[in-house]
Amino acid sequence: MFSGFMVNTWLVATIVAVVGGAVGFFVVLRGSAFVAHAVPNGSFAGAAAASLVGVNTIIGLGVFSLGGALGIGVLGRRGRHDVATALTLVFMLGLGALFLQLKVEYAPEIYSLLFGEILGISTNELAPTAGLAIACLAALAALYRPLLLASILPESAQARGVSPFAAELCFLIVVALATTMTVPVVGTALIFSLMIGPPAAARAFTSRPAVAIALSIAIAIATVWAAIALSYQTNWPVGFFVGAISASSYACGRAWTFARGRRPASTSPPLPPPPERYDADVSLA
Repeated sequence: MFSGFMVNTWLVATIVAVVGGAVGFFVVLRGSAFVAHAVPNGSFAGAAAASLVGVNTIIGLGVFSLGGALGIGVLGRRGRHDVATALTLVFMLGLGALFLQLKVEYAPEIYSLLFGEILGISTNELAPTAGLAIACLAALAALYRPLLLASILPESAQARGVSPFAAELCFLIVVALATTMTVPVVGTALIFSLMIGPPAAARAFTSRPAVAIALSIAIAIATVWAAIALSYQTNWPVGFFVGAISASSYACGRAWTFARGRRPASTSPPLPPPPERYDADVSLA
């Protein structure tokens, strides 16, 4: 399990889990699960286009991820956000099908982008993955306070000079960057699971944003490590275990919330209920 060819798997899986847990916090906070599903799946067309013209797959993924994210942001500004997301996804998937049809020779590596190749990661993928992860986390750190405020209190954010539309575009660009980094190695299904399950579970355990992000990252890392170990032992797909463990973590979070709400009342005065919004760390002072 820890032999030479598996070292790259552990390293890249950890990097992907950190990015997925951090970006996923804002995905869940903003109610953008559909976006986190659409951008990675739509970027499949970029890989097919890159294969068709003979350029690096990363370039195609980056161009189509960014284009899809900006399309969702612009189209959703004046209309329904879910409709704009769905139309963008359908259009990009249609382009992907066309590009695959035009290619004379079927490329298995494009199909593998749907489910990833986390157990077959080469050494030359480490540096690009780490570089894009650093860029993604740096962008997220720079946007942390304005994005947090725009996600929780958009009216207050606008009064403080934070444009909700600009915050949305910046958020979508970060999602596109995370997609470009993670899809080639873990696939669209795996990154979607990591962006939703661990962050949603973390939000159930704590209402503090910084703590929730750290807990989301920890749950995501534990999820991919357990999935890799179980996949190695059983020869079952990594994606199955990631999805199952992510869903289980969220179920545990909901059970914790339910149990906390059902605690018997004590003789001492009751504590105030936990805040419904993340208002502990949003001060811009």
